[in-house]
Amino acid sequence: MHGHTLGIVKRRLRLLRNGLFGIASSLTLIGVSHGQSPAPVSAYAPISQPIATQVVPSQPTMPPGQSDRPRGTLPLPQTPAAQTIGTSLPINLPTALHLAGVRPLDVAVATQRVQAAQAQLQRAKALMLPNVQIGANYARHDGQIQDIVGQVFTTSRSSFLVGAGPAMTFAVTDAIYAPLSAKQIVQSRQADVQTSLNDTMLQVADAYFAVQQARGELAGAIDTVQRADEAVRQTDQLAPGLAPALETNRSRSERSRRRQSVEVAYERWQVASAELARLLRLNPSAIVEPIEPPQTRIELINLAVPVDDLIPVALTYRPELTSQQAIVQATLARIKQEKIRPLVPSVLLRGNATNPSGGLSSGLFGGGVNDQMRDFNLRNSLDFQLIWEFQNLGLGNRAIVRERQAENQIAVIELFRLQDRIAAEVVQAHAAAKRATNRVNEAEIGLREAEDTASKSIAGMGQTRRVGEVLVLVFRPQEVLASIQALAQAYDDYYRAIADANRAHFRLYRALGHPAHCVVQAVNLPHFLPQVSTTTAATGTMPVSP
Repeated sequence: MHGHTLGIVKRRLRLLRNGLFGIASSLTLIGVSHGQSPAPVSAYAPISQPIATQVVPSQPTMPPGQSDRPRGTLPLPQTPAAQTIGTSLPINLPTALHLAGVRPLDVAVATQRVQAAQAQLQRAKALMLPNVQIGANYARHDGQIQDIVGQVFTTSRSSFLVGAGPAMTFAVTDAIYAPLSAKQIVQSRQADVQTSLNDTMLQVADAYFAVQQARGELAGAIDTVQRADEAVRQTDQLAPGLAPALETNRSRSERSRRRQSVEVAYERWQVASAELARLLRLNPSAIVEPIEPPQTRIELINLAVPVDDLIPVALTYRPELTSQQAIVQATLARIKQEKIRPLVPSVLLRGNATNPSGGLSSGLFGGGVNDQMRDFNLRNSLDFQLIWEFQNLGLGNRAIVRERQAENQIAVIELFRLQDRIAAEVVQAHAAAKRATNRVNEAEIGLREAEDTASKSIAGMGQTRRVGEVLVLVFRPQEVLASIQALAQAYDDYYRAIADANRAHFRLYRALGHPAHCVVQAVNLPHFLPQVSTTTAATGTMPVSP
C-alpha cells in the first residue's frame, strides 16, 4: 500500500511541476491514500534545497496525556463514488487549472477587449491617411443665375463628373499623441487578460476545494451514520433496567440528524460540482469527482518567509498594477495632446470639383447647354488648408487641459488604492494560510481523539459495572451519542481546515501576481520563488494524468 501511494505521489508531483501554466516547481500536490495523513512539501524552498519527491511524515506536538498513536494512522473514512448520485466526471487539480486558462468565458471576454484595443490603436496610427471617395456627380441648372461680376441672367446647363476624391481632416496633435495613448490602453488590456487568468484560476481552485471539502464531509457524515446505526442497535438491546426507553428515542433522533447531514453533504457536493463545471464549461449535470483524496494538502508558498518580503513581490508582479500604470501613462499622453493642440494646426484636404465641395476632386468631366454633354476631359480640383483653432478664445482649450489633468489624478489615486488593496490581500492571505495550517494540525489531533473516543464508547456500550448493589453501564447511551456528535464535528473541522488552507495558499499565490507574471516573461525572482523558463511559460501547456 505504501509503495503504491508513494508512486502516486511521485507521479502527481511530476505533473504539477510541469503544470500550472508552465511554472516549474510552483506547486506540490501530495496524494494520500485511505488511512494516511498528508504531509505538505513546500514548493517555494530556496533553490539550493531541492523539493523532495516523497511523503515525509511529521509528528504533531501533542499535549501530555493525549494519544501518541502515529500520525500516519489518522482515521479517515472512505469517500463514496460519484456514481451513487449521478454521472461521474473524474478530474485532477492540474487538469482543472489548465482548463481555467482556456475554457472560461471571462478570459475570452478579456481577450476580445485586447483585440478591440488593438483595433483602436490601428485606427489612431492611420489618422494621417485620407479617406478616398469614388463615384459620379450630375449637376443640372435651369433659370436665373448670377455670374462672378454680379450680373443675373437666365440659362440652362448640365454637367457630369465621374472620378474620385480625397477627404482628410485631422489635428496633428491627435496624429502624434492618439497612438501613444492607444498603445498604453492595449498594454492595459493585455495585463487585464493576465488578471482574468489569475482570477479564474483562483475561482477554479476555490470551487475545486469546495468539492473536496464536501466529499470529505460526506465521508465523515456516512461514517457517523454507521456509528449512529450501531448505537441504536445496541441501545435497543439494553435491558430495561439499565437504560430508560427514551434513550432509544434519543438514539434514533440522533441517527436522523446524522442522516440529514449526509443529505446536506451530498447537496454541497452537487452544488460545488455545478459551480466548478460552470467555470470550466463542462457538462453541468455530471458530478465532478476529483482523483485526489479530499485530505490532499497544497503548499505553494513558504509561510516562513516574512510577509514584509512578500509585499514588494506582489507590488512588482501583480498584473492589475501593470494595467493601472498603463492607464496613468495614457492620461499623461492625453494631457500633452490637449496642451499643444492650440499650437499645432489641423490639416484639411478635400475635393472641390463638385458643389458642395468635399466630395469628388478628380476624374472625367464634361457638360454643356441644356442637355448637351460634350467636351469631356480630365479635371482635378483640391482644397488644402492648415487651421489653428482656439476653442472659445482659448478658454475651451484650457478647460479641456484641466479635465485631462483631473483624469490623470484619478488614475494615480486609483493606482495608490490598488497598491493598498494588493498589500492588504497579501497580508490577509498569508495570515489565513498560516492560521489554517495551524488549524489543520489541531484538527488532526481532535479528529484522532474523537474517533478513538467514539470507537471505544460504542465498543463498550454494553459493558456494565457494579456501584454498591446497583448495576450501571460503563458508557451511557447519551455519552455515546455525544461522542458521535463530537466525531461529526471533528470531521467537519478537519476537512474545512484542509480546504481553507488550500484556498489560502492559492489566494496568496494569486496575491503575489503569479502565474500571470511568469507567463509574460522570465525574470530573476527572489530566492523563495521558483525560476521560470521563458519557453515553458510561453507554451502554457499542462500535462494530465494518464
